[in-house]
Amino acid sequence: MDLAYGTKIINRKTNEIGLLIKTWLNEYADGKVWFATCVDKNGKRYHIELDEIAPIDENNE
Repeated sequence: MDLAYGTKIINRKTNEIGLLIKTWLNEYADGKVWFATCVDKNGKRYHIELDEIAPIDENNE
């Protein structure tokens, strides 16, 4: 996942563009879920499940 850092992403929950800055594994008592820390267009940092974001292909914008 190191190659994904700095990737422009789309947040599927809000349909907003952001920037991926970190991925991490959140371990619960009954399982593990991958999360991402992202920054929105206003510079606000947020955490979201990795399945809820998708990379943007800058060549097809």
